[in-house]
Amino acid sequence: MNTPACDRIIIFDTTLRDGEQSPGATLNVEEKLTIAKQLARLGVDVIEAGFPFASPGDFEAVSKIAQQVGTEEGPTICGLARATKQDIESAAKAVSFAAKPRIHTFLATSDIHLEYKLKKTRQDVLQIAPEMVAYAKTFVNDVEFSPEDAGRSDPEFLYQVLERAIAAGATTINIPDTVGYTTPSEFGGLIKGIKENVPNIDQAIISVHGHNDLGLAVANFLEAVKNGARQLECTINGIGERAGNAALEELVMALHVRRQYFNPFFGRPPESEAPLTQIDTRQLYKTSRLVSNLTGMLVQPNKAIVGANAFAHESGIHQDGVLKHKLTYEIMDAQSIGLTDNQIVLGKHSGRNAFRTRLKELGFELADQELNRAFLRFKELADKKKDVSDWDLEAIVNDEAQQVPELFRLEHVQVSSGDHARPTATVTLRTPDGQELTDAAIGTGPVDAIYKAINRVVDIPNQLIEFSVQSVTAGIDAIGEVTIRLQHDDRIFQVTGQIPISSLRRLMLM
Repeated sequence: MNTPACDRIIIFDTTLRDGEQSPGATLNVEEKLTIAKQLARLGVDVIEAGFPFASPGDFEAVSKIAQQVGTEEGPTICGLARATKQDIESAAKAVSFAAKPRIHTFLATSDIHLEYKLKKTRQDVLQIAPEMVAYAKTFVNDVEFSPEDAGRSDPEFLYQVLERAIAAGATTINIPDTVGYTTPSEFGGLIKGIKENVPNIDQAIISVHGHNDLGLAVANFLEAVKNGARQLECTINGIGERAGNAALEELVMALHVRRQYFNPFFGRPPESEAPLTQIDTRQLYKTSRLVSNLTGMLVQPNKAIVGANAFAHESGIHQDGVLKHKLTYEIMDAQSIGLTDNQIVLGKHSGRNAFRTRLKELGFELADQELNRAFLRFKELADKKKDVSDWDLEAIVNDEAQQVPELFRLEHVQVSSGDHARPTATVTLRTPDGQELTDAAIGTGPVDAIYKAINRVVDIPNQLIEFSVQSVTAGIDAIGEVTIRLQHDDRIFQVTGQIPISSLRRLMLM
């Protein structure tokens, strides 16, 4: 199929669908919309906004994203649907507001899925797949079909299903390694086999979707690209079911940094400087942090591209080399993903204008009220730190952006602990009507004792299921990112915020 899309890679982002399936990463409608708008600024080609039939909330989110983000100049907005009429109808209605709507329908093709999950035969699949693709085609022109668990499917059977799906109108054929089972050579061979054995494959774009159960998702995708795949289905920070999906930022930067290697697979001369994706790489870091903050899923420091240590150098040999020439130990420029090389030093004597200017340079546009609150937080921190880094500023802004109305205020906390003592906490809370309540409790540790004491004061039964801390700035006066997950009845509530590491350290040592 000789379309411009075949001359580059189409980035299909499924952060809001597969990424949200990560345990604890549930997003509300407004949070999904915020991420979708940033994905559009990032330059993704397709946003898989959700699974409309799954819940009213998902349907609403997909609809709002289709209306507000799916403009003529914006990305294609896609809704996922099982190969059933009800799912397809729901997806069609949700994406109908988009200028470029897509329905993505799927049906398993591996024998293990057919026998144990679907209770269907291969003949059933050969009938259902084209029938549902054709049904989706009555609503939109852009239909994607996925044979679920393609990585463990019989290739000869897979070829038949794909041929019929394309004949029924599928414009994109997605090949999922649903359980992250294949190795790069196997996955590349699977794509090559499809190119060679599906007669009408030139009428559709070949896409790939893969999970990272063996840590091979990105490697598998790059091998698929070499064998003809032209759409990559990925997520920000690689979040998703189980071990996650192929990470968007890793794929994009691999194709960017190693253009000379990949160019010939697109029929280009090796020295071509034309980008292989339309992603604005300078938005990668900002997008990563947004997704991390809203989902509460922290980015590990040694994470490729966007981790805190990705452009940090501890070794004296490395430091010396980088100071003499960056290319000695850095294969990409930090600025290319939206980080800054030389950070403006802000301190307690810095004014509001310098503060606002630096935030703008970091990509943050705040309303006056938000800026005032953030500036006060900055001044408080500047009194405690000699230098306030970009990481500190980002932590302040992200924390301020997630402010919620204060219902209860923690007025006092006192913890007693030791190697031969049972951790005990006393807390005082101020209620919304101004009343002060005090109680104490014993826990398995100081943090557990605090939350048990709070539960004694506040008559809302809940269980602390996670309390984690990750430093996001350097030094003894660093800012730490705290994630707290509580369970109330059958629901899990999660909040992420920032606090000085020194305060947490004192608490942990009590």
